[in-house]
Amino acid sequence: MEDKPVVPAHLGIIMDGNGRWAKKRSLPRTAGHAEGLKALKRVICEAARQGIGYVTFYTFSTENWKRSEQEVKYLMHLFVSKIHGELAFYNKHGIRILARGDLNGLPEEVRHAIEQTVLETSNNTTITAIVAINYGGRDEICRAVNKFLSKNPGQGITETAIADNLDLPQVPPVDMIVRSANEKRLSNFLLWDSAYAELAFYEKFWPDWNEEDIRKVCHDYSQRVRKFGGVE
Repeated sequence: MEDKPVVPAHLGIIMDGNGRWAKKRSLPRTAGHAEGLKALKRVICEAARQGIGYVTFYTFSTENWKRSEQEVKYLMHLFVSKIHGELAFYNKHGIRILARGDLNGLPEEVRHAIEQTVLETSNNTTITAIVAINYGGRDEICRAVNKFLSKNPGQGITETAIADNLDLPQVPPVDMIVRSANEKRLSNFLLWDSAYAELAFYEKFWPDWNEEDIRKVCHDYSQRVRKFGGVE
């Protein structure tokens, strides 16, 4: 019997290059974000076909509030209209949606759209897509520590205590983090989980990503030897 290909159980994706994709075509940055959403749908379907169980998409960081008011407003509108507006797509493909980040810092209509989508996709089992929104790795760790201390005053902090109080403790740690647009940094993404995550960086702008790119990610992951500080 042929061995089943090794794929990451949990893949993290930093979707970069939307603005540069648009600029290259003399289009507004918002056009890049709209096209990036199409890429996300292609990628999540192929990830499911490859047998990946979880994909976390870095959609809006705690630092992205520094962008222009026009762009932030557009992105918030996109979240409201598309996160819940794609419900038929999620259910057709068995996609469960979860959210990671400080949801309390989002506009009420965005938070409501996310909460409704999480609820209405909770029975889907093919793949879990996690939306990291108003998310920062440092912020998540701080919130986890404060959450633990509020429930256990006076107790010492351990790695287990932090891990158990992250936004989605039931989700396995990320196995591989990839980034598009040839940028080579984590940008405050999944800092706790990335301690032993495999990293890969690709040149193609995010709106151009398709099924072939996810197959390449899976192939690249299969070539890695994960030792977690030990030896083979």
